[in-house]
Amino acid sequence: MGGENGCFRFGARLVRGRWFMLFGAMLIMCGSGQTYIYSSYSKVLQTTLGYDEEEMNLITFYRDFAAYVAIFGGLVCEVAPPWVVLLIGAIFNFVGFIMTWVAVMHKIPRPAAWETGLYVAIGTTSPNFSNTIALVICVKNFPESRGVVLGLMKGMVGLTAAIVTQIYLGIFPNDPRGLILVTAVFPTLFYLAFMFTIRTVEAERQPNELRVFLKFFYLTIVLALFLMVVNLLEKYIDVTKNDHVISAAFVFILLLLPLSLVIKEEAVLSGLETHDRLNYRTRYEVSAIDEKPQASAAPHQEHNKPSSSVSCFANIFKKPERGEDHSILQAMFSVDMLYIFFITLCGYGTGLTAYDHFGRLGQALAKKERLVSSIVSLVSIWNYYGRVYSGFLSELLLLKWKVPRSIVSTIMLILQSIGLLLFAYPEIPGAYYVASVTLGFTLGAQVPINLAIISELFGLKYYATLLNFAQLYSPLALYLMNTKFTRVIYAKEAIKDVIAQGKDPALVKDPVCEGSHCFRLSFSILALISFIGALISLKFASRTREFYRGDLYKKFRTKNSRDEDTFRRFRGEKYQKFGEEQRKASETQMGQHCNKR
Repeated sequence: MGGENGCFRFGARLVRGRWFMLFGAMLIMCGSGQTYIYSSYSKVLQTTLGYDEEEMNLITFYRDFAAYVAIFGGLVCEVAPPWVVLLIGAIFNFVGFIMTWVAVMHKIPRPAAWETGLYVAIGTTSPNFSNTIALVICVKNFPESRGVVLGLMKGMVGLTAAIVTQIYLGIFPNDPRGLILVTAVFPTLFYLAFMFTIRTVEAERQPNELRVFLKFFYLTIVLALFLMVVNLLEKYIDVTKNDHVISAAFVFILLLLPLSLVIKEEAVLSGLETHDRLNYRTRYEVSAIDEKPQASAAPHQEHNKPSSSVSCFANIFKKPERGEDHSILQAMFSVDMLYIFFITLCGYGTGLTAYDHFGRLGQALAKKERLVSSIVSLVSIWNYYGRVYSGFLSELLLLKWKVPRSIVSTIMLILQSIGLLLFAYPEIPGAYYVASVTLGFTLGAQVPINLAIISELFGLKYYATLLNFAQLYSPLALYLMNTKFTRVIYAKEAIKDVIAQGKDPALVKDPVCEGSHCFRLSFSILALISFIGALISLKFASRTREFYRGDLYKKFRTKNSRDEDTFRRFRGEKYQKFGEEQRKASETQMGQHCNKR
């Protein structure tokens, strides 16, 4: 019985721990990249439902519109408990994609393009809830490792398309419509399974925390490498149904493998507590309510609520110090947020535009379709590496040398501008391949850095809303750089080619440009814009240099942890231990309790 009770207690401790919460968040993020899957099933929508190009553009518009309602998801996260937010995300995901699947299976009358677009938009909206709440809770549970956490979480989002595709091929190898069904079911199950796991957790602050994250990182690298190899093999060899099933099974095993780390870490912590007969708990102050003294009585707090709400708009331009909790409007109208806006515009806008035209550039260079498809797949994997590595790199530089995160952003934007120049001059030997790696890595690297900067400058009180507000910059940047600029220049180059061939441009539908000159002007200008973004980021680093030289995470540290605190090693790992005064006080309390008994 004692053994059974011990196992039960350990199991209860396991699911309540923040490492299990991190594991659940990683799986949720694996199902939060529905936007990246659209290109894989859009052709199925067009061929099955018989939509023309104009109708498909309308559906794409609905999909993109879902990104603009992301800020409402952030507002919901501010007021609703995490399980409610995840439940909303699960409902949106299942309803949106199951209706899309029902339509392509002809189980309902053929919907109009706007109806299908609405279904896709509903399904694509779900990450606005699941993605946001998982990120915010993880940052609040690991505030002193937020760069690493954001990189790891966002990296898993980048693998969504590859993961879902492998699972779909294992179940419906000969039916592309099955991808939509898997997209409806797979993320929904994860949202519901970890609905009550994603929450703020009171847990130990460990000096070996970064080492544990590195172990998670290594396991996700194995997953990314496996997906990359499988993806390439599928394009160059004939793969049987059994091969797809085995591949899908391996993906599931690799997804569950981090659970072994969670069990090991909780077992070590449990053993340490048993060894010392003390329970070390660190309470993170992750909200403004926790950070303020609780001296005032409840009636007095209620009396002050109206005045604080009235002063909300009056204090928009009376902002607190960097690192303190800002209101939503204070953050939005700050000069720091303006810097972030321009950095994002120059970085995301140019990178996403190049990514969108990658296939067309390969076509212009007369590359084989299979090769272009393989390179595009590899860009997604490099995007994952960029997200994860930049999170770890910026965190290490910050911890060791107090280097502002925007310095890393500056380096990435410079590398991105070099990659864009290589795209502009693809006749250089190997330029197309080197540029693809550079673009994928640098584009992914910008994501966790910008999100970490926002959390550090403006606090975590309204991080859910500010997170989604900043992510609105991406579709805006893509619209300006892509739709209004690059596509226009490409169309002009294509018309020049048609005229050079002696044809009437008016008689040619959807003219295509061929040759290395097609994107030379547009990508050269994009490279210049990216470099300007690097200069802005460098200026931003200078502006925030003094802030990053200070102790950013002082308010998150335990009240019990002081300079004279000691540390203890257990099974090769290092864990925080109370100072001698706290130990004596705890032992005295335990002795008094025993005497009373």
